[in-house]
Amino acid sequence: MTAKNKSKTLTGPLAEGQRWSAARKREVVLRMLRGEPVDALSRELNVEIYRLEQWREKALTGIDESLKKRQNDPVQAELDQAMRRIGELTMENELLWKRVRKPGPLAKRRSSK
Repeated sequence: MTAKNKSKTLTGPLAEGQRWSAARKREVVLRMLRGEPVDALSRELNVEIYRLEQWREKALTGIDESLKKRQNDPVQAELDQAMRRIGELTMENELLWKRVRKPGPLAKRRSSK
């Protein structure tokens, strides 16, 4: 199967009861971004024009958000490290409290007075 046939298979009309997966929607959006007319896609895929335009807007918003994120952000790396340390300390604290509450050598002792 060629790449073009595979693309058509991914973006062709759906069978009865079938749902649009993210991969299928992505292929349709890519076709729109390449310049295929929305009305022709709407007829081919049996999907309303407004829905196709919603998919395109969501995709473009996702692209914008992805491009805004900073990679290798030192502040984010420091925050992530601090959050990991907080998680470790919280777990250690919980384990120590369990040991203190159990009877045994580290258990709390009542005053004998």
